[in-house]
Amino acid sequence: MAEPLTPLQMVQGLLQGTAPPRPLFLPIVFSHGARVESLSLRAFLANPTKISNSLRQIHSRLHADGMTCYFDPFLEAEALGGTLDWTADDQPPAVRLPEGVAQGEWPEESRSFERSARFGRIAVAVEVIRRLKSVVRDNRLLMAGLSGPWTLAALLTGTSREEALSHSRIPAAVFDLAASTIAQIATAFVEAGAKVIFFREDVLPVLSEQSAGDWISWLSQPINIIRFYQALPVLLLTCPESVAANREVILRQPWDCVVCPVLDGMASEGAGGYAELGAARFGVALRREAFDAGAAGGADLRESVRRTVAELHPAVVTTAGDVPAAADVERLNQVWENIR
Repeated sequence: MAEPLTPLQMVQGLLQGTAPPRPLFLPIVFSHGARVESLSLRAFLANPTKISNSLRQIHSRLHADGMTCYFDPFLEAEALGGTLDWTADDQPPAVRLPEGVAQGEWPEESRSFERSARFGRIAVAVEVIRRLKSVVRDNRLLMAGLSGPWTLAALLTGTSREEALSHSRIPAAVFDLAASTIAQIATAFVEAGAKVIFFREDVLPVLSEQSAGDWISWLSQPINIIRFYQALPVLLLTCPESVAANREVILRQPWDCVVCPVLDGMASEGAGGYAELGAARFGVALRREAFDAGAAGGADLRESVRRTVAELHPAVVTTAGDVPAAADVERLNQVWENIR
């Protein structure tokens, strides 16, 4: 009997267009580490030693193919000169635009990326990846997350979710800045040893063929960089409305990554036909709230995962973002059992 493929071998197959014999299970589990270390989220995000130690503890109990080394929705905006306002150390911050910048704009001369990469939290993330690469010997894939171009551009310009969904008035230069920043950070992550990079799109307007083409263009540079380093790019579509509204136009695009729409509710129908992307380009993202320690419907979740894998044969099963800090690791392990 042939030896089962390792997660890294499955990634190499996906890069060649070959679907794996089973889905890669890549849940995003990161801020849970702050709870493990009894730290505020703010302190946790800046401490590579605490991050590395907590992730090793978590993954001694969590059955998964990947380990999330860094996942913070505000990393890029801070690197470009935004100020994070922490109203509570254990809650996500708000982003304050540089002084004198109007909503819908962004300064041409933002903070030097090179300086941020050396002294900011990008350096923290890179250090975590390097440390874990040197000690993780169980074939787990090292993972990191970045914002997608639409999500980052909306954040940089203070565009609300409702505004971004209905109509985008974001200047083209902001998208160019977002795409360039994402590509530079992705390069730093894969050079350090990351093997899976998530692009998280929390919001997309209704796309035309033209705007979808622009989106592909903004994503192409970081995707190509990631693939050059033999790592897997994964596009997370976390907004059910965007998933439903853009299905047809997204299916017509030439993707060089795995596209993971969020399942609306816990039914395989929520993928909305995205399986037509093909076995090596399609994945699913499970609602992150389903893994909260107090969430109901554990049996429904297990059945949904079993049915989704049996019917749709996704290449990747992940979560629609970082699971809650109070995540139930055993519930994640139950998903693993339904994938195996």
